[in-house]
Amino acid sequence: MSSVLFKEFSLPEQANVKLSVYNSLGEEVAELANREMNAGFQSVKFDASRLSTGLYFYRISAGNFTVTRKMLLKK
Repeated sequence: MSSVLFKEFSLPEQANVKLSVYNSLGEEVAELANREMNAGFQSVKFDASRLSTGLYFYRISAGNFTVTRKMLLKK
């Protein structure tokens, strides 16, 4: 099984996007994006090979929108 994952999302308008992954202690373990992105469908590559199996959280912020979701990494 590959440890490279893709997080896909859609933007209604051009915005600065920050996408980060956090462990269960709230420590940032990866920053996947921190840049201006165009409106439309986006895909960000996530190399999870150095992370262990477990529960993680990802947070995406774009403009005035911010959401945090759970993610289970299984190897």
